Amino acid sequence: MAKYAFFLGCIAPLRYPGIEKSTREVCAKLGIELVDLKDASCCPAPGVIRAFNRKTWLAAAARNLALAEKEGLEIVTICNGCYGSLFDAAHELANDKELLAEVNKILAEIGMEYKGTTKVHHFAEVLYNEVGIDAIKAKITNPLEYKCAVFYGCHFLKPSNIKGLDDPEDPKILDELVEATGCKSMPRKQKMLCCGAGGGLKAAFGDVAKKFTQTNLENMKAGDAEMIIDVCPFCHLQFDGVQKDLGYSFPVLHLSQLYGLAMGMSKEELALGVHITPVNL
Repeated sequence: MAKYAFFLGCIAPLRYPGIEKSTREVCAKLGIELVDLKDASCCPAPGVIRAFNRKTWLAAAARNLALAEKEGLEIVTICNGCYGSLFDAAHELANDKELLAEVNKILAEIGMEYKGTTKVHHFAEVLYNEVGIDAIKAKITNPLEYKCAVFYGCHFLKPSNIKGLDDPEDPKILDELVEATGCKSMPRKQKMLCCGAGGGLKAAFGDVAKKFTQTNLENMKAGDAEMIIDVCPFCHLQFDGVQKDLGYSFPVLHLSQLYGLAMGMSKEELALGVHITPVNL
């Protein structure tokens, strides 16, 4: 059985418990053991912390990486932002020994050290590369037939030169994962457009962020989608939270929740009732 340190991030456990619940259930069914990363902090968000102080960002990320390293585990996360922050920090520290030494001087103040060995993965990456589409299909007990707008977000594939998961401009990995449930991934314009929430835009310029979201929703409607499938709780929050103001009502599911439905979990188990936009399936 594959075994990973489970990095929850901030938004899922605070706002969308169904994402956490479904991830745990789905991973168990697929032979993946998730070990809670005790005492983990915010990743921290690179669009905010890194913009002000790069070493503070690296040290905070390295602390999380060190917690997994101490357990001898690689990290898996369900959030694009957490994936981007932790993956980028791990990459930088593994390839710059002088920088690693500087960060360890900061960590030494709290009695910690990071050796630079932790690998970081996204939940969807593990499903696709480690479990595989055929093995996933074998676990589907409740095939679905929804027409889905698959949303990749900004940090899942990029920076593509170091992640190398898929073509960053014309990816297929999430489409294939969604279609393994029996659903159909619907084509649309500007598929790789930002949800609008990233990089502090939502907090500083909410109206501008909404314009990005509205463009996405318009394209999804034009593409005849019935629901949105994402792989990031922050994108999830943006689509779920602002649709009413924009006149849309697409159900929004994290990929883990879609898999939960396809593997027999109930709407109650998936905590769909806490979503701001009603999930009427």
